[in-house]
Amino acid sequence: GASIVAVFADTAFPKTPLGSAARHGRAVLTATRDSLPEYVGNGLRCTSCHLDEGRRPFAMPWLGVSARYPQYRSRSARVVTVEDRVNDCLERSLAGKSLPPGDERMRAIEAYFAFISAGTPVGSSTRGQGIDSVHASASDTVAGQSVFGARCARCHGADGAGIPPVTPVWGERSFTIGAGMARRLTAAGFIRRNMPFDSAGVLTDQEALDVAAYITSRPRRDFAGKERDWPKGGAPADVPYRTLGPQGR
Repeated sequence: GASIVAVFADTAFPKTPLGSAARHGRAVLTATRDSLPEYVGNGLRCTSCHLDEGRRPFAMPWLGVSARYPQYRSRSARVVTVEDRVNDCLERSLAGKSLPPGDERMRAIEAYFAFISAGTPVGSSTRGQGIDSVHASASDTVAGQSVFGARCARCHGADGAGIPPVTPVWGERSFTIGAGMARRLTAAGFIRRNMPFDSAGVLTDQEALDVAAYITSRPRRDFAGKERDWPKGGAPADVPYRTLGPQGR
């Protein structure tokens, strides 16, 4: 199963201006709608996907993130900063809008990233970075619906809307079609390692892929401009929409 990472005590943050900013950043990331009401448009928070305050391996941890940006990303076909990446998530995953340049809350988020990334050499990777892959190829949404009913609906609801405070996985209050989690293989890797939340690791690769296929087949919000993703081509095969760049899938 997943190795749960303990919540930081407030005393873990040094009593310095930078330490205070990092603690504020954690608050923004864990209570995102309360902290950024005008910038969040659905029922998610940053730690809905970046589990354990962004420190759980294979749940897209932020550990070392300060050492990996700026970086080139093929989805936008440009070099992006960590601020760009946070704003991408606000727009795509939280169905909201970007924080303006220089916003103190963005600085606080970056201070938290720096705090938990301390000691990571620039350009290096960290254990459990990103999301693990699943070793299954063909998916079955009918089987996935059955897995969802048996394993997931007790928390996420039969309608996928989430039983508060649990994350909605489709519908108006969930992530948009432009979010990374709307991709079948991305969702499968996350689910395989981290779900069900109280018994992570019980699903097989095939079950994780099937339930991811079911979840990503359900209706969700559109994302304006999604067709301009991967403008130079290279869109992964599980992207659930057509892009204008060279296909080459």
